[in-house]
Order: sequence, then structure tokens, then C-alpha cells
Amino acid sequence: MLNFCIFLLSFAAMEGVAWFTHKYIMHGVLWSLHQSHHQPKKGFEKNDFFGIFFASIAIIFMAIGVSEYNYYFWIGLGITAYGAAYFIFHDVIVHQRMAAPFKTNNAYLKKIIRAHKLHHKGLSKEGGQYFGFLFIRKTK
Repeated sequence: MLNFCIFLLSFAAMEGVAWFTHKYIMHGVLWSLHQSHHQPKKGFEKNDFFGIFFASIAIIFMAIGVSEYNYYFWIGLGITAYGAAYFIFHDVIVHQRMAAPFKTNNAYLKKIIRAHKLHHKGLSKEGGQYFGFLFIRKTK
């Protein structure tokens, strides 16, 4: 049960990490990488390096903890689960980087999709809104 709690806490904590990274790193000092995501494109974009970075961290945690399935493993698994959920939502559903038609009547999903699209209305580094994924404030 403790391992499952560590997994869930790690998954939830990634929302804060993602929000902070997106607002202050991606729209800050590493805008040169993230900017590609706010422009029309096809295929690989420089912004994809952020996903590779977070996946590497998760792999390291899981590799350290796999021999005993200790808390490092479960932290890595939580990061991985968050990354998978983010990929499905962000890359497949919202940006449709893979062909997968998606329609929903779910109010929560509609809200986070709308928030992400509002985030992309701005093409510049400044003035962005809605930097989170799972938890967002009320959309306009």
C-alpha cells in the first residue's frame, strides 16, 4: 500500500513540476527550445527534448529502485505514468500529432483541452496562461 501511495504522490507532484517547468523554464530561459511548440510544424520539434529529459529522470529512478522495488522505483513509475497521460492528452488528443480521432462530452476534459488551446493563442514567450495539465483555474 505504501508503494501505491508513493506512486500516486509522485504522479500528482509531477503536475507542480510540469506547471513550474512550463511557466518558468520553458517560457523562460529555455524558450529557444519550447518556442518550436508554439509555431506551426510537423514531426519532431525542439520542445520534444523536454519529454526526453523527464523520461530519462524516470528511467534513472526506476533503474536505481528496480532491484528491490523500493521507493525510487515507484517514484519513477509515477513520473512515467504522468508522462504517458500527458503524452496522450497533449500530443494525441489536443495537438493530434498522431491520427486518433477523439470526441468527448466530458466537461473536465473539455475544460483542460480548451485551456491548452487558449495557452497556444499566444505565440510569444510572454503573456501565457494555463501552464498546467491536470489542474487549471477557470477558463474564460
